[in-house]
Amino acid sequence: MLHAAFAALLLVSAHAHALTADEAKAIATGETEDRVAALNKAVATADDKTTAFIQALTDDAVKVTEDKVFVMKDQNGEVKGYDPVTGAELKVPDTAEDVVNNNLMRGALDAAKSMLTLMSSKDEAVRLEAANALLKDPDESRIPMVEKVLAGETNTAIKAKLELVRAASLLNSADAAKRIAAAAALSESKNPDTKLLLNERLTDESDPTVKAALQKAIASIDGALVWGDRINAVFSGISLGSVLLLAALGLAITYGLMGVINMAHGELMMIGAYATYMMQGLFQRYLPESWFGGYLVAAIPVSFLASALVGAILERGVIRFLYGRPLETLLATWGISLMLQQLVRTLFGAQNVGVENPSWMSGGFTMLGNVALPWNRICIIVFAVLVLLAMGWLIGKTRLGLFVRGVTQNRPIASCMGVNTARIDTYAFALGSGIAGLAGCALSQIGNVGPDLGQSYIVDSFMVVVMGGVGQLAGTVYAALGLGILNKFIEGWAGAVLAKICVLVFLIIFIQKRPQGIFAIKGRSAEA
Repeated sequence: MLHAAFAALLLVSAHAHALTADEAKAIATGETEDRVAALNKAVATADDKTTAFIQALTDDAVKVTEDKVFVMKDQNGEVKGYDPVTGAELKVPDTAEDVVNNNLMRGALDAAKSMLTLMSSKDEAVRLEAANALLKDPDESRIPMVEKVLAGETNTAIKAKLELVRAASLLNSADAAKRIAAAAALSESKNPDTKLLLNERLTDESDPTVKAALQKAIASIDGALVWGDRINAVFSGISLGSVLLLAALGLAITYGLMGVINMAHGELMMIGAYATYMMQGLFQRYLPESWFGGYLVAAIPVSFLASALVGAILERGVIRFLYGRPLETLLATWGISLMLQQLVRTLFGAQNVGVENPSWMSGGFTMLGNVALPWNRICIIVFAVLVLLAMGWLIGKTRLGLFVRGVTQNRPIASCMGVNTARIDTYAFALGSGIAGLAGCALSQIGNVGPDLGQSYIVDSFMVVVMGGVGQLAGTVYAALGLGILNKFIEGWAGAVLAKICVLVFLIIFIQKRPQGIFAIKGRSAEA
């Protein structure tokens, strides 16, 4: 985006100073520090020739001799040399050498381009991006240019960012009072990049008074960043919890209510993810590009129906003959999970497939300097809540839900009342499988979609259902969020592997102390 804006810099102010041959030579040759100083001086009064010359230097398209500078351009497949001042074509001698830009010079060139963008672009987003780029590479010699841009800037956010650029540039000032003032100004930014600048200055600082000011500024930023880290941990925990909740909700029906140990639950999630991938392909191939963002909405019912259909076939063809035989059910569904994985490998290949986020799920919401909440995670949290509410309403308020609860609580009596228990079993299992498909649809937006997708969540799903209490939807919610937040807080100081181990140890101890889970089934005993 900055490059596009830079290409439009031919509209620089009429008061710009024309590039001279001496300026071009000073920028292209000599010691790096002298070249940077010449570049900064030229930028302050840059015209379109200066802008084009800076771009050529960035593109490594400049050659020099002892007394001449050449800008190299490709014209119809033939590279020719041109005068950077007049634009006239020149013959490039064989003795001409390429201009070599080290990292310091490249940083100065990028900063110069950002400064020119700030002075010319009408797009506020582009100017803000340019100001952020300047903040990462401050230089005291650019302060006059920054102040010039500040004087004409009208956007409050960009002005605040430029104030930080000016303060960061003063950190290396020879005047101790200016360094102290800069540290005080930077302490208000509460940004990790600003803290890095202050720490770099603190390493080289010898004045005790300035050191104290820098340490105070760093402590102030640390205080704000700690809260940002906590917010990040809580949000990450809720995000992980929502994913676990989606993965476990279907299992809460098939295992929690029906007592079926379905080891193919992860593969039902995988089917939902691949259904989302196929809907993406259909929208890309057959519908206008402007409709692409709607593929995910269309994929929600498709993923539910695809997994529900597979679940219904699985229940009618295999599981209905294994009720009351948990070990045989476990082995049979494990075998089916392997078959489904191999089927997907045959149809789609063993490699992961790409599922893109719609444009409305891209990017994120920035709360603090170190807190950015991605829209795809926020959408999945909202989606998990909606699925939970819909499932709670279906089980608690509808005729199907009444039959499911009746059959799971007392099958013989429900049968005596005229309920077709075999059909209800199929409906319930298909419902749980369909919810697993919805989980796969959501997971396709935050991770890889491949034949092994479900294997990453099957164990966690069983953990959530068992910890929450078999047959208790409320317990499933508490367990999913609790395990998600606990995992992320431990992960922050112990790492992902140790966090997973700690969560497993906690779960083992919890089940030993409370085998019925968070919410026990009401009755005279846990088996009632």
